[in-house]
Amino acid sequence: MKLTDVERKTIVNLEYEKSLSFLKQVDDIAAMNFWDTAANRMYYAIFHAVLALLIKDGYKASTHKGTMSLFGQYYVRTGKFTADEAWLYTELQSLREKSDYNCVYVTTEKEMRPLIEPLKAFISKIGNMIKE
Repeated sequence: MKLTDVERKTIVNLEYEKSLSFLKQVDDIAAMNFWDTAANRMYYAIFHAVLALLIKDGYKASTHKGTMSLFGQYYVRTGKFTADEAWLYTELQSLREKSDYNCVYVTTEKEMRPLIEPLKAFISKIGNMIKE
């Protein structure tokens, strides 16, 4: 199904708003020292921001892996995002998976807190790209 321009813009805005909502939750969750939950919200904040960007530019991904692959192909390889920004996305996916599915893994403040500001910058960058 092909989206109209209005439908595409609406979906992009909804995805980005979800990203911003999850990003706000990160600050609240971090203040409570729930780092496993913070890892989850941080990953989903970046995931929904990337998804908004892909949809804006007419790309369709149906899986998390597909979203990451398209991001690499169309935004990292083309120089729109740096290798460090790509690393942040993959690192958050890895941390989220470990914290959600590995019962012996405990996510710590030491590994998560340094990722919050780069995450905010990443999502802000996508917000600026969406507005273009």
